[in-house]
Amino acid sequence: MKASEIREMSIEDINKKIVEDKKELFDLRMKQATGSLEKPHRINFLRKEVARLKTILKEKNDGSEK
Repeated sequence: MKASEIREMSIEDINKKIVEDKKELFDLRMKQATGSLEKPHRINFLRKEVARLKTILKEKNDGSEK
């Protein structure tokens, strides 16, 4: 998901997406620990996606306080 697409989302939608991505990330880490992970690149992608979502969420929250 591109940053421009995330910026169009509401704060509630961004929070939901963060929760979904963190859950998937947790599941992938468990699969990695058991050795049954098929797409190891997905872990790195999700980590960056969560960081991107949190960054834009912080921008939105800081902008609304001013």
